[in-house]
Amino acid sequence: MTHELPDDLRTPLRAYRTMAAIVGVLLVVLCLVGLPLHYGYLVSDAPWLAKDTGAGWELGSNISAYLGVAHGWLYMIFLFSAFWLSRRADWDIPFTAVTLVSGTVPLLSFWAEHRATRRVRAEAWADAGSTGPTAPAAG
Repeated sequence: MTHELPDDLRTPLRAYRTMAAIVGVLLVVLCLVGLPLHYGYLVSDAPWLAKDTGAGWELGSNISAYLGVAHGWLYMIFLFSAFWLSRRADWDIPFTAVTLVSGTVPLLSFWAEHRATRRVRAEAWADAGSTGPTAPAAG
């Protein structure tokens, strides 16, 4: 038996899952690579992290500048897609709020995406099971 989502949930869920993955990856690279390289000169005197001259500092500055801006703009699309899904799936306010904020904490968007997908599918399948055809009774 295949479990297909209703049409009114399929597109919002796909958009949300895509944006959660993109925002999550960008935020991880930004916070775990870009920012440590950009601000590494504050905690290390390594020549490659030297402010304005080190290759590591320059790479970190570029990652911070470009991915920071990209993450900000894409986070707005993430917010829209998460809110769209929350209205279609009829989520309560606390669940929606946690889902919306999850794009601001590294790695949290992956957990929230898994949690939201599981909830949408479970509720859709429960609704389909309660209103759909029933299996013949065992005789």
